[in-house]
Order: sequence, then C-alpha cells, then structure tokens
Amino acid sequence: MNRFTFAIYAGLISLVIGSCSESNEPCTLPAAFSEIEMEVEINRMEEPFFEGLTEEKLIYLLEKYPEFASVMFDNMGFENQERMREELLLIHQDTGMQELYQEVKAHFENLDTIRKELENAFRGIKHHYPEFKIPEVYTFVTGFGIDLIVEEEIIVIGLDYFLPEDHRFQPVDLPQYIAKRYNVDHLVPTIVTAISAQFNHTDLSDRTLLAEMIFYGKSYHFTKSVLPCTPDEYIIGYESKEILGSYANEEMIWGHFIENELLFDTNPFEVRRYTGEAPFTDEISPDAPGRIGRWLGWNIVDDYRINNDLSLQEVMQQDDAREIFNLSGYKPR
Repeated sequence: MNRFTFAIYAGLISLVIGSCSESNEPCTLPAAFSEIEMEVEINRMEEPFFEGLTEEKLIYLLEKYPEFASVMFDNMGFENQERMREELLLIHQDTGMQELYQEVKAHFENLDTIRKELENAFRGIKHHYPEFKIPEVYTFVTGFGIDLIVEEEIIVIGLDYFLPEDHRFQPVDLPQYIAKRYNVDHLVPTIVTAISAQFNHTDLSDRTLLAEMIFYGKSYHFTKSVLPCTPDEYIIGYESKEILGSYANEEMIWGHFIENELLFDTNPFEVRRYTGEAPFTDEISPDAPGRIGRWLGWNIVDDYRINNDLSLQEVMQQDDAREIFNLSGYKPR
C-alpha cells in the first residue's frame, strides 16, 4: 500500500470519527439569500421539437424562440437556413432520437427540483452581485451532442446527458471518470461554476500553473459561496473518498509542487498535467485524483479570502494570482 492510499484510509477514519460529534441538522441557506424573490421558468423545448414536427411547425418554432435556435442550431455548420430545416426535420424524426426523447420525457417528467436549485443558485449570485441578470433557461434533447450551454443571457441543458448512469442510453466515448459527473446532483453546481467566469478577473498574460490553479480555485470558491449547502464533491467533481484522501495527503501533495518548483512553470504540458481532465495525477500517486492543482487552488483562494477578510466580489476582482497566493498565508492542513 503506497503512502497516498494509506493516508486516505487514515483520513477517512479520523474525519468520520470527527463528524460524529457534529450537528446532524440539515444545512440551511443564509437568511439574506432566502429574502431575495426569485422565480425561474424552465422552457422545455423537447416536446415542441420532437412531437408532430413538420416543416411549417419547425419554421414557427425557430421564429418563436430565436435565442434558443441561435445558440442550438446556428453553429452546426449548415449551408443555409433551408438546409438547416431539412436536417433538423430528419434528426428529430429519426427513430433513435425519438426513442431517446421518450426516455428523457419519462425520466424528467417533472423538473421542480432542478428549478428550485436554480432559484437558490440565482438568489446566491444576486446576493453577492445585485446587478446579475437572470438568464433564460431551456432544456432540450441533443442526441448527446451538447451537454450544457451557459451564456450570460441563456442556459440550455441537454437533459439526455443527465439520465441515470445505469440507463441504457449513455453518451459514447466519454471516460467513466467524467461520465460519473453527469447527474442531477452535479448539474446546478456545474452551471454556477460556468457562470462564475463572468466575474472571474484574470491576467491572461500569466501562463503559470499557479495562475491556472487560482483561476479554478476562484471558480469553485464562487460556487461554494453561492451554494453553501452543496457538498464539495458536487462542486469539484470528486468522489467523497477523493476529497477525504486529498485533505489527508495535503502536505504530501503540496510538497510535490514545492519540491518540483511547479507553481511558476509555464510549460503547457505541465499545466495540463495538474489541472486538466485526467482519472488521476500519476506524478503524485495513482490514488491522487486528477485536476489536483485545481483543488489546491481552491484551498489557496479560501485562505486568501478568510485571512484578508474580503468579500466575494473583492476575491473575484483580484486578477494577480501571485498576490492571491502571497497574501493567502496558505499552508497544508
């Protein structure tokens, strides 16, 4: 058993024992969040585009929902509008697509839970950013072509991506370590993390690993601030045991970065090695989860805000990664 694996189990034992003495009361949102009036309407585009679709109906739908049509169909490489309509008719009348639509319709008959979670998320953003404008929210069946579109004015959710992991319809060629994050528990946190990019000031000329770590750290910090009751694993996309193992091995992980002088490395391969998608970070240990640099960046940003008594806006506006690191006072737990 290597060092990382051993420490995972040691960490699990200590953290589980410690949690037994804590309150089991459910987390409640801050009162300031709850006081913000919020009503989100989810526009379901599956039924109109998949049931009884004719060319005349398609033309009507494209004209009625121009914002949705623009983000969904305009970038699909069609020669012209006529060719686009022909292809869309074929796609949405296809037997396999119709079957997928029926499965999505049956599983997502009711979206009340997703709607309520979005309302809570938007309340949290509004609390920190009163000027935030609520985007229009749409759902669709994309044939596993598009999972999420998150722009300032519109969000499109490809519901087929969020069917249960044991469902017979699954996206093809998607690694398991990524596919496991495609469920409704991760959906709203993923949307909020994408929205955070609107507020995440960054120095694009800084190509260091540290800058990349801090960028993601600020994104996750934003999401946790907006969704304080959401477990960390749904924000960063780790399993619970990976979260516990990373904390239990934080000193060793940090030591690897320092000993190998990684923080200010600008080699894109090195940056991707520690922040890009991967099943694990083999340079540290086969048991260390992938994207471990993002997790470290999150811890650094947390400490930066706490130790300097800053607002979320002040954290997100700081574009100097070295300044954040230097003032964070970060040390492994």
